[in-house]
Amino acid sequence: MGHGSGEEPATGALPPGAATEWAGAGPEAAPPGAAGAAGPAGPAGVVPIERIPGGHLAGWIRRADFALLPLASLEWHGPHMPLGTDLILARGLAERLRGEFTALLYPPFVYTACPGKTRHYPGTVALRAEVALAVLCDVLRGILDAGFVRVLLLNAHDANMAIARAAAEAVTGERRASILLVNWWQMVSPEETAGLFRGEPGDARPGRGHGGPFEASATAALAPESVDPALAPELPPRRPPEAGRPYVLVESNPEPWAGYAGFVRDTSVQAGRFIVERTLEHLERLIAAWLRAPLPGDPPGRARDG
Repeated sequence: MGHGSGEEPATGALPPGAATEWAGAGPEAAPPGAAGAAGPAGPAGVVPIERIPGGHLAGWIRRADFALLPLASLEWHGPHMPLGTDLILARGLAERLRGEFTALLYPPFVYTACPGKTRHYPGTVALRAEVALAVLCDVLRGILDAGFVRVLLLNAHDANMAIARAAAEAVTGERRASILLVNWWQMVSPEETAGLFRGEPGDARPGRGHGGPFEASATAALAPESVDPALAPELPPRRPPEAGRPYVLVESNPEPWAGYAGFVRDTSVQAGRFIVERTLEHLERLIAAWLRAPLPGDPPGRARDG
């Protein structure tokens, strides 16, 4: 689909100097595609909601197909990766989405819960899980109360998975909503990245540990200056217990562990571009299918009350 990592996304942002060039001329004088006016009918792509003048907001919300909220964190990812790894990935992927839609992009949800095994590393900012859940519920209520029904949560932080699911369950019981939660790393299967990263015998997901080369490569494709694999020693991933059934294992300080894991020398911008491209392709197909599905009705409790 031609998502070049070096391209500036067409997000509907105001061009430099536009405010002085046509200030006071009225919304009809706004340049095509500017956030200040709805512009011609048809898909507008991803438009940052914080750049839309209040007087045009209602029109943009009526026009929009969905709201887009990136979910991130400020968390240690090893000495070779930035604290904003999840922010770079969630926001960078959101800005690059393309399709026959108009999406209003909200500022990322960044301050959130972090697991015990990264919480005490330098720079990590972690909320208590119950606080993060309450905040995300209120953010979603605000988005839905603005007039949206569909909300896409594009997540880049493992610890957000349970919080986002719980928040979505809570608010869809209160308001009419269709909330799509997507973890970006699940958009690309291990089969698609076979051969890109080393793995120990029995490792079914090579390279995919926290701060490992899968995540580092994707981050490097979006922000090359933020990743330096030479700063981190190799930490071969530990094989998980074999049970033959799904499970979740949470530990306070697994070994080997230094706030990250994996063969970080496998990191490459070329691999990252491939991962970003595949992520966007699969996500765009999912969005198209979601938008074709019928909208939900009101929550059952509301229907009974009404």
